Amino acid sequence: MAEVEIPNPGELEEIKEKSFTRKVALVTAFYAVMLAITSLGGNNAMKEMLLAQQLSSDQWSFYQAKVIREHLYRLERIRVETDIAVVPERYGDNARDKLLALAQTLGEEEKRFNVEKREIEKEAKNLEKERDINRARDPYFDYAEVLLQIAIVMASVSILATARGVFLFSLGAALLGAVLSANGFLLLFRLPFLH
Repeated sequence: MAEVEIPNPGELEEIKEKSFTRKVALVTAFYAVMLAITSLGGNNAMKEMLLAQQLSSDQWSFYQAKVIREHLYRLERIRVETDIAVVPERYGDNARDKLLALAQTLGEEEKRFNVEKREIEKEAKNLEKERDINRARDPYFDYAEVLLQIAIVMASVSILATARGVFLFSLGAALLGAVLSANGFLLLFRLPFLH
């Protein structure tokens, strides 16, 4: 008759613990990957927000320069027209015609700067929208990073303590972190306390 070896209950418990440890270690590695992706998304959102703000500020400065030049041309045109109207005898016909042509040129330049400033304003507002979108995305990444870091720590603690409850807590934190991270990329919902 063949001998059947009955396993030692202590050995069974050790094998069970090793299996738990391996599974938790694999899940923790997955948490770390999610954390890396979340961190990258957060860094990119912050960079894009700052870049859009800088470009928007540059556009508004450019806009202000166009407005100043538009006003200078308007004032000069008004001065020339007033000069012609107030003192017509001061100028001969030839000089008056040149001043009228100058007033017309000044008016055309004024209109050109008006058109250009509107284009610049449109671009500045588009950049501000881009900045605002990235500003809205950033807090989701921040909170997701925190939750994923907590999940990694709690998973490590669950390995040391062989505590399934702690591991379940880490799963919950990681799941919430993953949802917030995905929302950072997609902006599917907005949490009012983050804005």
